[in-house]
Amino acid sequence: MSLPINPNLKDLPTYQPGRPIEEVAREVGIPAAQIIKLASNENPLGPSPAALQAMQHVLANINLYPDGNAFYLKHKLADKLNIDPTNLILGNGSNEIIEFVGHAFMQSGVDVVVSEYCFAVYPLVAKLFGANLITVPAKNFGHNLPALLAAITPQTRVVFIANPNNPTGTVVSKKDLADFANRIPPDVLLVMDEAYIEFIEDPADFISEIRRGQRPNLLLMRTFSKIFGLAGLRIGYGIASPELITALEKVRQPFNINSIAQAGALAALGDADHMRRTRENNATGMKLYETEFQKLGLEFVPSAGNFILVRVGEGQRIFEAMQKLGVIVRPMGGYQLPEWIRISIGAPAENARCIEALKNVLAKR
Repeated sequence: MSLPINPNLKDLPTYQPGRPIEEVAREVGIPAAQIIKLASNENPLGPSPAALQAMQHVLANINLYPDGNAFYLKHKLADKLNIDPTNLILGNGSNEIIEFVGHAFMQSGVDVVVSEYCFAVYPLVAKLFGANLITVPAKNFGHNLPALLAAITPQTRVVFIANPNNPTGTVVSKKDLADFANRIPPDVLLVMDEAYIEFIEDPADFISEIRRGQRPNLLLMRTFSKIFGLAGLRIGYGIASPELITALEKVRQPFNINSIAQAGALAALGDADHMRRTRENNATGMKLYETEFQKLGLEFVPSAGNFILVRVGEGQRIFEAMQKLGVIVRPMGGYQLPEWIRISIGAPAENARCIEALKNVLAKR
């Protein structure tokens, strides 16, 4: 092809999400209603009933453009977090927030530091913008904080760290995380991905420091996709100093948060009961998987998220065999963990079926 495509795309892999139920149904010949998906860390309880009702009301005016600044959602979110709306930016999923960082900070000649087994989108965005990616080996499947600090050079512009980490589920202690943040140079942006923070009972609190203006080089990322159960709406948000938010707003596309997403997220914020039930279901399901893996003699990584990483041998083969039984999990070959699969915590019946399917395919190994 003679079109002058961006050379940064030449060796850039395409992100592979968890397979959708309908696609697997067509492939394996099982009705979609008989397939369960435990591959993408989605909320098995679904969205908040309040969110569903709120989204229905919006449909009558869907011919109108959404509020480009998401005034009501941003203000309610600011009230909930006890910050000013100027500390917030909304994105089409937290993935778009990562892209904002790419536009604002990445280019050829700068370094971006990530951990081994990090979320796949960090390296994709770094390479897309021509930045030099520095990958630091993990420690016990988690972040090696001293090594991450040692990897920072005068060329470093961004450091990514997810807590809890995806796909491993590992978590950094509050003290270690605070010490790490204190040692990041002021001219380096620390992006802390907190997509699963609501599943931690006592998480580190950096919002209070942002509120007081003490972390000008820190960006927190959160999402409505996980505990709120709104993954299909694609809505996430960033928390940072007003100056950093202003810079990121310059690269945000207008109307990036649609009307339905704004209404659903606004209502979900007030549904504390839905969040409580989600946490309880997650804790029960996590305990079940850990118990069953121990019985099966399978190595797993203790997780602080709503998923668990387990070593099964030939991860791709186990994934494919479970798919034929109508259970979709996530193979980890793309994360350089070919012997592992990642399983999202589902509803009780889904968890039980997943365990039986795993036992079945392991017995035939």
